[in-house]
Amino acid sequence: MSVLHQSKSLLAALLFSTLTFSSYATEKFRVCADPLNPPYSTKKQDGYENKIAELFAQQLGQEAEYYWFPQRIGFVRNTLKATIGDTDQYKCDVIIGVPAGFDFTATTNSYYHSTYVLLIAKGRGWDNITIPEQLRSLPLAKQDSLKIAMFDRGPGTAWLQQSGLLEQGVPYQTMTGDDKNNTAMMIEKELQASNIDMVILWGPMAGYIVSQNPNDYFILPMKSTRAMKFDYSMAMGVRYGDKARKAQLNDLISKNQQAINKILESYLVPLLPTPTEKPHKDDD
Repeated sequence: MSVLHQSKSLLAALLFSTLTFSSYATEKFRVCADPLNPPYSTKKQDGYENKIAELFAQQLGQEAEYYWFPQRIGFVRNTLKATIGDTDQYKCDVIIGVPAGFDFTATTNSYYHSTYVLLIAKGRGWDNITIPEQLRSLPLAKQDSLKIAMFDRGPGTAWLQQSGLLEQGVPYQTMTGDDKNNTAMMIEKELQASNIDMVILWGPMAGYIVSQNPNDYFILPMKSTRAMKFDYSMAMGVRYGDKARKAQLNDLISKNQQAINKILESYLVPLLPTPTEKPHKDDD
């Protein structure tokens, strides 16, 4: 082989390598997310799921790209499992926050574990409450003045019923259908307006409410029992069969757990030790 031929072959190989690397480096980290869902995600990309997505994208040499869709019934079908027009390309590839073992997606290893809490507005006659169970033994006149938010989904309503406090509950829908407020935003406004004095709420959402007015609230964790579970692990969701992406995300979670915890703590998410996980069901 001539020197000229060898040089051309080397140049071609280098060019191919450069193009391949460039293609990989500019690949998008494509996230399915709600554009108005603090503290998780927002179109301003200032939710903690946005920050985690940004962290992962940077480490992969990619850019975070979002497909926005309200997180309502049909969210997974219209995002992770939906293709762009008549093409084979999906609209997005990962949901940053799903319950561990979620039925509608394959799930990664858990990256945090949190709990429901009782969030109480200060200065309204409830500052002496130190554990949620105290509400059960209040004098009847005091119980009658209780205004505690209850939802159509979640363990809070069941706890109120079990505690004999259902009549003191103020009902709200978990999915508001409001295009200007998600559940956390709505409850924060209801607390500020004194329409309710307290709420049993998922910890990350309670953290968001406290962050808006840090001196106005205190929170008490709800403790799980055999009869009622309040603490849950959260993972990331990918399409069934997308094993390479799931493995990649598991590696990123493992390598960045401390950084993830710092992000979550900065959003006042109450963190609990993550329980030992059972093997995930097969993705195929």
